Amino acid sequence: MSGFNPQRGFGVYVHWPYCARVCPYCDFNVYAAKARDTAPLFNAILRDLEGWRARTGPRQADTIFLGGGTPSLMTGEQVGGVIAKINDLWALKPDAEITLEANPDDAARFADFAVAGVNRLSLGLQSLDNARLKFLGRTHTAETALAALDEARKHFRSTSIDLIYSLPNQTADDWRAELTRALALGADHLSLYELSIEPGAAFFQAVKRKDWSPLDDERSADLYEITQELANAAGYPAYEVSNHARGA
Repeated sequence: MSGFNPQRGFGVYVHWPYCARVCPYCDFNVYAAKARDTAPLFNAILRDLEGWRARTGPRQADTIFLGGGTPSLMTGEQVGGVIAKINDLWALKPDAEITLEANPDDAARFADFAVAGVNRLSLGLQSLDNARLKFLGRTHTAETALAALDEARKHFRSTSIDLIYSLPNQTADDWRAELTRALALGADHLSLYELSIEPGAAFFQAVKRKDWSPLDDERSADLYEITQELANAAGYPAYEVSNHARGA
């Protein structure tokens, strides 16, 4: 396929669209899992990867990212099957980074994912406040999230955490305290997302009905500035608008 530069890094993204439930802020291509048989999707992913190999030609992959959706709903066997397929098609570099996005509720599967070959876990904490987690439609608690992060550290060489800010009625002091606590957790990477009200999400309809009001632009900008200030001071500079890495 023209346009591929063999001297550049090569990464493979795999999308697992199923979730235990669809979060009200999400407008991604996702579906509630219910009691779905996931074998057809798994097999379709393997076939799709073969199709991409025909387009890219021989390459060597240095990253795999399993996103969603909720790929932590996959079995360890499915994750291992995807990684093995990618290795067959694009020989993985020995130090390849293999990331899987996970919900804290799925911590019991972390050991299986590590055995399958995952070495980096991106954990969707979203908040360290139980009331805000409930507002965001999350099924875990802050306590569950912290326990899941501890479990992740037992199995993976690198961890990342996601948080969402600019929530209704969130003050500068609220966010400063929560982010300070999150930075102290010592994850290798943080994704810090400002809440965005997108047309395809349930929150869009809630705001349209005037169930609640989003934070205004001025206060959201203040929280963004706090985000940059605290993350930089803690050694997590931004390398992209929402992403911060230790020593970046």
